[in-house]
Amino acid sequence: MKKATILVVDDDQDLLTATRILLRPNVKEVLVEHNPERLIHILERNKVDMVLLDMNFKSAINTGNEGLFWLAKIKSQFPHIHVLMITAYGAVDLAVKSLKQGAADFIVKPWQNEQLLNTINHVFEENQQVQKVHPVFVNKEFDGIIGKSAIMEDLQYKMDKVAPTEANILILGENGTGKDLIASAIHQRSLRSKNAYIKVDVGSLTETLFESELFGYKKGAFTDAREDRKGRFEHADGGTLFLDEIGNIALPQQAKLLSVLQNRAVVPLGSSHPISVDIRLLSATNVPLKTLADESRFRKDLIYRINTLEIQVPALRERVEDIPLLAQHFLAFYNKKYHKHIEGLEQDAVQKLKQYHFPGNVRELQYSIERAVIMSDGASIRAEDILFSPIEQQLEQPKPVEFASHNLEEMERKAIKSAIERYNGNISKAAKELGLTRAALYRRLEKYNI
Repeated sequence: MKKATILVVDDDQDLLTATRILLRPNVKEVLVEHNPERLIHILERNKVDMVLLDMNFKSAINTGNEGLFWLAKIKSQFPHIHVLMITAYGAVDLAVKSLKQGAADFIVKPWQNEQLLNTINHVFEENQQVQKVHPVFVNKEFDGIIGKSAIMEDLQYKMDKVAPTEANILILGENGTGKDLIASAIHQRSLRSKNAYIKVDVGSLTETLFESELFGYKKGAFTDAREDRKGRFEHADGGTLFLDEIGNIALPQQAKLLSVLQNRAVVPLGSSHPISVDIRLLSATNVPLKTLADESRFRKDLIYRINTLEIQVPALRERVEDIPLLAQHFLAFYNKKYHKHIEGLEQDAVQKLKQYHFPGNVRELQYSIERAVIMSDGASIRAEDILFSPIEQQLEQPKPVEFASHNLEEMERKAIKSAIERYNGNISKAAKELGLTRAALYRRLEKYNI
């Protein structure tokens, strides 16, 4: 407990102040937040061991049990974090329900200070006892990976083999297959599971944000740098750093990332002093490895750094037998979210799901079940309740582009314009289709004044 960082989330400012004063001498650090909408952002940026989470808030979701919603968010993205629910006396039944959804315990307010400290200490002590029995795989049952097919059993076996090592792992797979879930599960099964797990979508970072976000900066390094700020590498020190969409970063950023991985140190913007970092690196991309190995797109020396081992996440169409399990899981989740009592899926609905090829993979299945839960008025989900994403169907069958001109520059201009329009201005996806880096595509956009 003395080494723990605890986040308290409650819209009562007096309670936040009192709890911070109480906990400060007993733990490493206390963070407080009154707005639950900022909860996930805080967890992404800090090494948090426990969240004290209020069951109800005055705004946001307005379901009367917002705590269950935020509990589900925490456990899905940060399954290693203990969640202690804060509830009023009249909502104890709701708090008991939260235990079934992954909460470590709950406490009724107003509480006695000694009671709160004992409850927190009990949660940490209980976890340590479990760790002695299962030092690596303590959180495996909560890592959210669903599937009993042979291909998923093989995936689970590989994860169990690589998780306890310090090897850098590259996770490959199509969009929507759950690469981020695999990364989180590897961390939970690793020897670093009690330390930070920091996720960064590097594909969404602009070139100007890349360094400041990953490596941090010193006060005065640029116009808006009003204070020193740690980067994601420092936040992940001692734990795991997950770089999502790594296949989309430009060559200059690849060089900077390679330097950090080689030297095991970062140099914040505005500083000349390197800071040592100890991280285990996980990366993910939807770009096939053969395509990634094209040096005009991605540095081979960086591939070797991030790819000591690789894990291929199967597409949903490769594990059709898992579709009913996944559908039932999402049905249970959305029943709770939308306060429905749908009992299950009828056989024709299951058959419809199994016959569909799911270009959007598990993400599209989740979307389809959510829509069905919202729209269904029956006791169970029928085939007619299930509609598949028009977005995926549209992307799956792009219209062929015809060019009347044989002028090479004009053909290139039209190809670029067509790709930009097809992906609604998404530069990363358009560049990927055209076989260009984002930087190269930006240069051509400027050249052709598009």
